[in-house]
Amino acid sequence: MSQPEAVPTETSVPAMQQVLRRLDLTSLRLFIAIGEEGSLTRAAAREGIAASAVSKRLADLEEILGVALFERLARGMALTPAGETLLHHARVTMRTIEKMGMELGEYSLGVRGHVRMLANLSAIVQFLPEDLPSFLERHSLLRFDLQECPSSEVVRGIEEGAADIGICAGDIESRALETFRYRRDRLVVVVHRDHPLAVRDEVHFEETLDHDYIGLHAASSIFLRSQYAANLAGRSIRLRVHVPGFDAVCRMVQANMGIGLIPDRAFEILGKGMGLKAIPLRDRWGQRQLKLVVREVQALPPTARLMLEHLRAKDRPERRGRRTVG
Repeated sequence: MSQPEAVPTETSVPAMQQVLRRLDLTSLRLFIAIGEEGSLTRAAAREGIAASAVSKRLADLEEILGVALFERLARGMALTPAGETLLHHARVTMRTIEKMGMELGEYSLGVRGHVRMLANLSAIVQFLPEDLPSFLERHSLLRFDLQECPSSEVVRGIEEGAADIGICAGDIESRALETFRYRRDRLVVVVHRDHPLAVRDEVHFEETLDHDYIGLHAASSIFLRSQYAANLAGRSIRLRVHVPGFDAVCRMVQANMGIGLIPDRAFEILGKGMGLKAIPLRDRWGQRQLKLVVREVQALPPTARLMLEHLRAKDRPERRGRRTVG
């Protein structure tokens, strides 16, 4: 005999709705400050409010939610698992409120829409300067913000609502985000013309590990992938220095300090005029797909959705052919 369907009671769904109605933005802002500072005193100083008032707000918040948000330690405070969850959602909520206020304010100035994008270095150097101008010309009143960050930070930023659209390396785990193919590139080994590898037309990554490397910053997907490949080969990268960008890699190679690994299009733009040589990497992981990531297409503002479609159209078959660089 089947059980009767449960009927929501005053202590189930309506109870949670009552909790949500009692939350306020000030308490969430102060909670974020405590979570980030790890101290009531530092949070109070940061927000310009008395520590006793911050403590009262926190106690009220824990009472409303019915859970402990922090462990009180001898020196400071540590988030509980419930506190970690609330911190994530509180940050998303505050960013959404800030974004709403900014965008509504822009309409009074005649700005029609605001798109925020996070992109990795490869996309910013190689493709966006070519792909964005025509879109921005058609939408001249659009405000557009672009921030460069590593691929893993792109994913996290989109998850937390820091931007509408992200572009990251295709092999980065994008979890629950919606993803679309964007552009392709190929990694090349950049060498000085006098380097022993300069006579090669192609090279396997393992063959390069006998030479000193100029590496991109430790969080870059290129450096992380090359480090993983070296580990699989039972080797290590002879790293001389980390540098922040492709231009710095090329300058260090030009100074004969080592070799570097960057995308082919970035070499054509930044390194070709330096008298260097680019040797295509033969390894399969050297053929890379960049991807677009969003939280939910249907939830994007209209202008962000238009930009997403514009960028998706750049994944054309003729873009996928490879060429020799050097």
